[in-house]
Amino acid sequence: MAAEEMETTVESGSGEVVGRPGGKQTAPPRGTATARKNALDLFNERVRLSGPKTAVRWREGGVWREATWSDWDRASREIAAGLRSLGIARGDRACLLGNSRPEWVYSDVGILMAGAVVVPIYQSNLPHECEYIVNDAGAKVVFAEDPIQVEKLVAERQKLGRVTHVVTFDAVSRLPKPDVKGRVEVKLDDVLPEEARGWVLSLSSLRERGRAWLAEGDRRAELERSWADIDPESPFTFVYTSGTTGPPKGVVLLHRNLVWECDAVRSVFPLDENDEQLMFLPLAHIFARVLEWYSILKGCRSAFAESVAKVRDNLAEVRPTFLCAVPRVLEKMYLAILGNRNASPPTKQRIFDWALSVGREYSRNEQQRRHQPVALQIKHALAQRLVFHKIQALLGGRMRFIVSGGAPLSKEIAEFFHAAGVLILEGWGLTETLAGTAVNRLDKYAFGTVGAPIPGVEIRIADDGEILVRGGSVMKEYFNRPEATREVIDAEGWFHTGDIGQMVDGLLQITDRKKDIIVNAGGKNIAPQNLENALKATPYISQVMVHGDKKPYLVALITLNEENVAAWAREHHVSFSSPAELAKTDQVRRLIARAIDELNAHQPSYSSIKKFALLPADFSQESGELTPTLKVKRKFTYEKYKDLIEGLYASPGGGAGHE
Repeated sequence: MAAEEMETTVESGSGEVVGRPGGKQTAPPRGTATARKNALDLFNERVRLSGPKTAVRWREGGVWREATWSDWDRASREIAAGLRSLGIARGDRACLLGNSRPEWVYSDVGILMAGAVVVPIYQSNLPHECEYIVNDAGAKVVFAEDPIQVEKLVAERQKLGRVTHVVTFDAVSRLPKPDVKGRVEVKLDDVLPEEARGWVLSLSSLRERGRAWLAEGDRRAELERSWADIDPESPFTFVYTSGTTGPPKGVVLLHRNLVWECDAVRSVFPLDENDEQLMFLPLAHIFARVLEWYSILKGCRSAFAESVAKVRDNLAEVRPTFLCAVPRVLEKMYLAILGNRNASPPTKQRIFDWALSVGREYSRNEQQRRHQPVALQIKHALAQRLVFHKIQALLGGRMRFIVSGGAPLSKEIAEFFHAAGVLILEGWGLTETLAGTAVNRLDKYAFGTVGAPIPGVEIRIADDGEILVRGGSVMKEYFNRPEATREVIDAEGWFHTGDIGQMVDGLLQITDRKKDIIVNAGGKNIAPQNLENALKATPYISQVMVHGDKKPYLVALITLNEENVAAWAREHHVSFSSPAELAKTDQVRRLIARAIDELNAHQPSYSSIKKFALLPADFSQESGELTPTLKVKRKFTYEKYKDLIEGLYASPGGGAGHE
């Protein structure tokens, strides 16, 4: 069924249908097939249509290089043939461990062409986490980006008995700064013991083996027959959850899930071969993976960022027409802009504030589809010339829209960027629902919501507020975990997401995670993410974790936006020798206390933050508080700072400004 023919059904807990006005609201049966039966049908069709056109770009040696769809096809076929020469057969699993780059997507398609199943692993995962995923999935081959990633596998080699080969893209890793061992460059020979040297081969060697394999007899036709036989019910990928609530689980997504999702999104985002994205999200995240395959369907170009640290530079160089990002990246952009505003002379601050007030009025009219008065149009044109074009230039100057997903985005940040002429469309989904389940559209959006369900998806709000989802993108199962699967997919096929939400004028609003809801000592339910997002919109705050389950009041752990706080401290003559020292000063504590007091002024007493602690360093993946998708691991963070948190309840004192 074409996406244009799909209908959307939304139900409340009482069974009331909340959908588009007019007409019968129905959804197709789960797994409705399209003309394409597997993911490779999408890829082969794109190569046929756009073979000589640019597919990917990357920066190398200070120059942006590019490869065509035909180049990608050739690389993937050689990788597939190389895997077949190593004995990889239909249904085998192969892991991909590394940063997003052209070789990642070449290998993704190549593994599928070999008839195997792709199992991505975050480049930030620790050795024991990599070992767990490789073994749980039963992988026979692991693609590891460079010596840094190979080193993780070597550390666990004795436990990786099923792995016959490791394929690496680069023989040298160059680190942005010295690691714990003082290394700035790591070579493959430095991390491989003598007995493991035959275990690892380069991607170029694998492709060479593939070319030799293809030269034998009727192997080319044999390879093509192998992927033509992949049916819609075959596994496309296993994607492991982040493990915030226990051991990671392998989400089994089928080829029909991927094809269904890409087809459904066609009517949501009108992209074509003239569009280009800057890809910096980790492809181990399902959000980025769907983006990869939707770009294949639509023929969009993908430019790969050099690193997250280089995103700002690369945006100016690539000048993408659309972008997909997690909220943390957008939060940092927002805070950097406010930091620049605060560091400007008073006259420029007043101009910025005036332009922003004009932009907000213009934005409100756009959201409500109201006519823009002539006087406002004139003021808006001046605001664009004086201020907004500079903000738009930070994103390359051609940005049509940004899609935000992976975690909740602050409404204030979305409104700020829209006032400056940059539209952020927030969406929502889970790994188990193949990322895009609901999303705001270019012609229908409301900040603070995640938009309407994509065509063909059914959403029901249960009596306790939990969001239930049914549709062709819902996973088949958790790999080898039938009990865990039955816990989340009921007999009627509804997937229980664990998110709490409500429908507002046909648009979905997420209020919190079911397991994150705080029930205080008085029995009141409190959604901590709302408070955390509000505080993270403050220029001087980086991360927040609110705590208060079964407690008489709420407390918060807060980390500082070191750059903005340092600038503020210098302006206010607060002496410090390191960012950690800033968290100890009374002046900075009062600065943060004022932000909390402003938030509390709009909260009932039971959801006010009474006390807080400033931490000397930000949360990070390396220190364990953040998942690879930059969400706070609440249980881990509580255990790590348990004494500090409990001390906030043991100590005397009242409001935030007194602790």
